[in-house]
Amino acid sequence: MSLSDEEITKVHRVRKTCFEMLRDRGYEVEDSEMQMTRKEFIDKYNGTIRREDLTFHKSKPDKSDQIYVFFPDEMKIGVKVIKNYVIRMENENVRRAIVVVRHSLTPSAKACQAEIAGRFQVEVFQVTVNDLHASFMHKDEFLPAKLICAWFYHTNSKWFSWLLIQEAELLVNIRYHDLVPEHLPLTNVEKKALLDKYTVKEAQLPRMLHTDPIARYYGLRRGQVVKISRPIETGTTERNKDDFESNKRDRKEEICYVTYRIVG
Repeated sequence: MSLSDEEITKVHRVRKTCFEMLRDRGYEVEDSEMQMTRKEFIDKYNGTIRREDLTFHKSKPDKSDQIYVFFPDEMKIGVKVIKNYVIRMENENVRRAIVVVRHSLTPSAKACQAEIAGRFQVEVFQVTVNDLHASFMHKDEFLPAKLICAWFYHTNSKWFSWLLIQEAELLVNIRYHDLVPEHLPLTNVEKKALLDKYTVKEAQLPRMLHTDPIARYYGLRRGQVVKISRPIETGTTERNKDDFESNKRDRKEEICYVTYRIVG
């Protein structure tokens, strides 16, 4: 069934956020995909858009890490849908997936958790994102609590990583919100250099929950370290304002408060 105008506007926003999120994770995403207008989006599908048609696949430059982003047509996701996705991924040797859903799992899918416990590890958690306010959102409109499910499928030393996420969470890209400071995930080499530099152990670093919206945005795992740069309010007069702005780039480290968090 094709989507209404309101739904088209929503899924266009959601899909754009997915592209931005994957590029920030290091996947290859074309500029044209992120900058596609609503009209171009409609024209691409000849005016008839189904959610399932929005499914796409991306990989990192070395092709070793691939990911699917699924947009199920079903209002609620049952066991059959998940199993079909698993078979598709296994056939194409893809180990990661994000499933964008409109509602939580069906009761039958939840009941199936006990049945598949031998093959799946299921982590279900609630996340509330308040005060995510953007220019296109109405005043005092907040995103509701979201049900997120992470699925890990193990068989013959293989694994599948799943993230089930509700559309409402992707209407706004929190990474670009004015109140969210810059987050930079560190590589393992950078993490080791940081610990050596300050002669600290992992347990001594401040923690960021793995359920934190930014941690999920980047797909961070427990043990990864994030560098957080918060701008410092610096008083300037009109007389030295121009000099301050012209030297702002060179003085970046001076006007930012840098902290580190380990995902736990």
